[in-house]
Amino acid sequence: MEKKKVATPLVCHGHSRPVVDLFYSPITPDGFFLISASKDSQPMLRNGETGDWIGTFEGHKGAVWSSCLDNNALRAASASADFSAKLWDALTGDVLHSFEHKHIVRACAFSQDTKYLITGGFEKILRVFDLNRLDAPPTEIDKSPGSIRTLTWLHGDQTILSSCTDIGGVRLWDVRSGKIVQTLETKSPVTSAEVSQDGRYITTADGSTVKFWDANHFGLVKSYDMPCNIESASLEPKSGNKFVAGGEDMWVRLFDFHTGKEIGCNKGHHGPVHCVRFAPTGESYASGSEDGTIRIWQTGPVNPEEISESKPKQSVDEVARKIEGFHINKEGKTAEKPSDA
Repeated sequence: MEKKKVATPLVCHGHSRPVVDLFYSPITPDGFFLISASKDSQPMLRNGETGDWIGTFEGHKGAVWSSCLDNNALRAASASADFSAKLWDALTGDVLHSFEHKHIVRACAFSQDTKYLITGGFEKILRVFDLNRLDAPPTEIDKSPGSIRTLTWLHGDQTILSSCTDIGGVRLWDVRSGKIVQTLETKSPVTSAEVSQDGRYITTADGSTVKFWDANHFGLVKSYDMPCNIESASLEPKSGNKFVAGGEDMWVRLFDFHTGKEIGCNKGHHGPVHCVRFAPTGESYASGSEDGTIRIWQTGPVNPEEISESKPKQSVDEVARKIEGFHINKEGKTAEKPSDA
C-alpha cells in the first residue's frame, strides 16, 4: 500500500469557541489575508500565507456565523446571531456600520465590485445593502423558501447564489428581477457553496457528496461520494486539478478533481471540520474546526512563475506596522499568535 506523507500544518490559536467560517481575500499589494468567523463572537484577521494573527474585530454580542473581506482587504463584514451584520474597517478594526435585522444573520458577502453587501439568515430574506449609502434601506429580494445558510455572488454581481439550512438545493437569484431563475437540485441541504476563482465552477457540499456545477450553464459536471458527511469543500484555484473537503470525521482530505481519488488525508483537528478554503495562490488551504483552531496545510508551489507573482510584496511585519491601532483582544491574545503554536 502506498504510504501518504504526513502533513504538518500551521496551527492558529486564538478563538475560544468553534470556528464556523473561513474566507481568503484575493492577492493584494500587501499579500493576502484570512478572516475567520467563530461562535466566540469575535472574527479574527490573519496573514493568509503565514497564519500570523493581525487583529480581532470586537463588537458582536452573539456567535458570528460568517465573515468576509472585500477585494482589496480594506473592509470586512460579519453576520451574527445578535441579529446584526457589521461592516468593519479592516485596517483599524473599527465598526463602520451595523445593519440591524430581526433574526439571526447567517451569511454575508461583498459584491465583486465591493459596492454592495448581501445578507441572509433566519428571516428567509435576502437583503442587498448599498455600501455608498449606509443609512439607506436595503433592497429586499423575494422571500427564500428556507432559512438561508450560504450566500455568494456570481456573473459580475448579476446573480446571487444561496442555499438553505433545512432544504436541499442551491438557488440562483436574478438581482434585477429579484426572482429565482435556476435551482441546482441536491438531496440534502447544501452546507457549503463556492464559486471558483476563474468563475467556471460552483463547488457544493451536501450530505456526504461534493458536487461541481458549470457556473454558466448550471449542469452537473462531477459528483463524488465522500467517506463521511462533509460540511465544506473548496476547489484549488490555479490549476483546478484538486479539491479539499472536511466534515464530521475530523479529517481534512485532498482529492483529485478529475477522478475523485483521495490523494491526501490530514489529521490533527480534535472536532468536526466546519469549513475548508483554498488560499488564492493554491499553495495552501485552511480548515476551521469545532476544536476552535484554524490549521493551514501546505500543498506546495504550483509552478515557479506563479510563486514569484503571488508572493506578497511586503513582510507581515510591514503589514502589521501599516495597520497599527487595530483593536487588540482585551485578554491580550497576541500571546496566542500561530507562530507561537
